[in-house]
Amino acid sequence: MTRVKRGNVARKRRKKILKLAKGFRGSHSTLFRTANQQVMKALRNAYRDRKKRKRDFRRLWITRINAAARMNGVSYSQLMGLMKKANIQLNRKMLAQLAVLDPTSFNQVVELANQAGK
Repeated sequence: MTRVKRGNVARKRRKKILKLAKGFRGSHSTLFRTANQQVMKALRNAYRDRKKRKRDFRRLWITRINAAARMNGVSYSQLMGLMKKANIQLNRKMLAQLAVLDPTSFNQVVELANQAGK
């Protein structure tokens, strides 16, 4: 059987993994086998958490809207229902920004929703 010279394929593969593991602590960034395991785990977590980030932000926005809405005497779910009836099409991100940065505008949105709901 003829001899197979791998060239630099194996070295390239290992260097690629070690480059991804840069910044990991201890042998997780220097030894190939442990670095490979940690890189796979890190990539798996990154993929999962990219999806999770969207859920987390939506929860944060809803919490902020609820707190601001209750200061105006209405709960979050009531506010969203009133806004739907009033045909006010502001998404949760923008509502949360209004609640935090410009409470007076948020109060006006709540009043508009209340007027249209009655």
